[in-house]
Amino acid sequence: MANQQDIEDTYDYMDELFRFTIGEHGDVSCALYNGDFSKSLAQAQQDKHDYILDMIHFKAGARVLDIGCGWGPMLEVVKERGGHAIGLTLSPKQVEACQRSGLEASLLDWKDTTVTTFGMFDGIVSVGAFEHFCSKEEYLAGKQDAIYERFFRLCHELLPTGGRLYLQTHIWGKNVPECSHVSLQAKKGSDEYLLAVTEKFYPGSWLPYGEEQILRAAHPYFELISDNNGRQDYIETIEQWDRIWNWQKAWKFFFSQRSFSRLLAVCKLLPRIVLDRDFRYKLEMFRESYTKECFKREVMDHQRLVFQKR
Repeated sequence: MANQQDIEDTYDYMDELFRFTIGEHGDVSCALYNGDFSKSLAQAQQDKHDYILDMIHFKAGARVLDIGCGWGPMLEVVKERGGHAIGLTLSPKQVEACQRSGLEASLLDWKDTTVTTFGMFDGIVSVGAFEHFCSKEEYLAGKQDAIYERFFRLCHELLPTGGRLYLQTHIWGKNVPECSHVSLQAKKGSDEYLLAVTEKFYPGSWLPYGEEQILRAAHPYFELISDNNGRQDYIETIEQWDRIWNWQKAWKFFFSQRSFSRLLAVCKLLPRIVLDRDFRYKLEMFRESYTKECFKREVMDHQRLVFQKR
């Protein structure tokens, strides 16, 4: 599993840049278009939040656990609608951002959580975190199924009978190359090379092998209520992010608006750009939009799953 250092390396360095460009509670997971690509990104993200709360049968007063809460977009929505949300993340910067806004987020690994930690919940959501739960090393050691089974067992313990879990995650697609072939020495632009750079961007993370692997782990504890493929939606979401993160526009945004805090946020990255080769791979992934390309090639896929406790 991605540890705290891995998550910090993935998200914390971009904390200020993300919040300056996509908002204090920036949602960096797949939006919900369902074929209507005329929507704005903001509307598609709002529709996703509505969909998630509908799927877990949310009502005012409900307690919701968000495993992998990010900068707190779901925590904020639950709070606005009269619920009580608690978020878990391994990113200190994300905890700080949530707490500044009066949201309840803890720097805590879900593996260290039990029913005595926060009590029971009416619903659980996990958006864009499941892909970090197993590392490549754990996959190669044959531990992936056990890790996922442990996650579903915990969620089962935290929910009442009939309680619901919403899970949204990357999965490997039908064209994923053999793990042993993934290499930075592979031909640039090949599937193998793209995944090697992706590993640099998401250290400590290895995706589940299709929806089937997830369902096997969940089966003893949950019934699948709904599944919704989000691959095309994620391609569109990244297209929208690419417009925000267009390098020329980003340069103007951070350097031409006389904002010292924005300028400082960029300057903080300069030593890493110069000295850290792995960091330059992260920037390469942003610049070339490798995640979008992996979705287009069906090397990666994306799934929204709704489970109900047995």
